[in-house]
Amino acid sequence: MTAAAQVVSAVLSSSHHGASDFSVIVPAELLAEQQRTERLFNAVMVAIASISLFVGGIGIMNIMLASILERHTRNWSSPRGWRAAIPTSFDSLVVEATTISFTGGTLGIIFGFYPVSSHRLVAGWSTIVTASSIALAFLVSISVGLVFGIYIPR
Repeated sequence: MTAAAQVVSAVLSSSHHGASDFSVIVPAELLAEQQRTERLFNAVMVAIASISLFVGGIGIMNIMLASILERHTRNWSSPRGWRAAIPTSFDSLVVEATTISFTGGTLGIIFGFYPVSSHRLVAGWSTIVTASSIALAFLVSISVGLVFGIYIPR
């Protein structure tokens, strides 16, 4: 394609006596530019999503820490009470983190349908929500919740 474009450009240049009053556009170059732009856009979106997940994970970790410390408020009077306030039972952390993660993921799915459907009606754009995208979002929600919910700084 590019070789043919160079030949066409040379022929037009000679027939137009060197005047630059034309342009030759190769669709392959446009496609390559679009793919570069799409890769850049995807990288930016991944960076934004990663930062959002990290901030959300810190929020989950703070909620877990606050709920655990609140349960043991009477033990705050001594330094040993601080150590006792953080549970040693790994199971209780997993249950709480799973509950918070499942609740947040379910609410995210429920409230995520409204903006998509309203955007479809207002802007007139067709939007596609697949079961795999919902499952992936829910899986990421659960995994971030479990990782940050189980890790509580001691």
